[in-house]
Amino acid sequence: MLPRFFKLLSIFPLPVLHAAGVFTGWMVYALSSSHRMRMRENMERAGYLSLLPAAVAEAGKNIFELPFIWCAKPARVLKSATIHNWDVAQAAVDSGRGVIFLTPHLGCFEIIAQAIASRTPLTALYRPPRKTILRPLLEQARARGQLSLAPANLSGVRTLLKTLKKGGAVGLLPDQVPQQGEGVWADFFGTPAYTMTLPAKLQQLSGAQLVLSYAERLPRGAGFAVHFVAFDGKLEGTPLQQTRKINAAMEQLIARCPAQYFWSYNRYKGLLPEVLA
Repeated sequence: MLPRFFKLLSIFPLPVLHAAGVFTGWMVYALSSSHRMRMRENMERAGYLSLLPAAVAEAGKNIFELPFIWCAKPARVLKSATIHNWDVAQAAVDSGRGVIFLTPHLGCFEIIAQAIASRTPLTALYRPPRKTILRPLLEQARARGQLSLAPANLSGVRTLLKTLKKGGAVGLLPDQVPQQGEGVWADFFGTPAYTMTLPAKLQQLSGAQLVLSYAERLPRGAGFAVHFVAFDGKLEGTPLQQTRKINAAMEQLIARCPAQYFWSYNRYKGLLPEVLA
């Protein structure tokens, strides 16, 4: 039922979906106390609470643009994306050392992989959804053209490393909370967050280059501005120092369009009460 509903929604123009998303965003904010509390707490930690009304609307857009991104024809989806500074990514691809694209939960992060795969083959780390009804929809939507998926397990990590050693490109969401034992506690907007160490490990084992990316949602459903940014410096030191540097890079990207970050995401999951105090 849900896949059919998504396919039906994908027929509508993006401005209509985003308008419906704004309404839905406020409905969810009003009806879900846990969603409301987490969103406010996360934004307050980061110093962006004044942008709460805009963030509520953007969160709703994030939900309603998914049918378009996942189910519309690839040519139509890519037509909505204007790519900026691809030369940064192309230089990394041309180096032959492999590329690790790091994309936070910022703007329309679901379109990033398709945008990259339209220009170079990409293997993206993929965590299957908890609801099995969504799995066929997501896998079909995310594995298009030159885009392939690697599961978030040991086999998938091996696939990523193999791809990098061949000079290929992989994609990760570095602000996604990892499984226990796969990360370290590193500051994210001044509060410790359990952060994956995988990007740094892959970079050190392969010598690949890091490229940051995000897709800014344009006003009134006009589409998305996909940006590529060179990673500043090298990942050196301890795993904690490496993850802090990655988190700092994510903070800088978020500062470019802070209302579009996925603030309701449980980024500080597992945080001990004494740490929050």
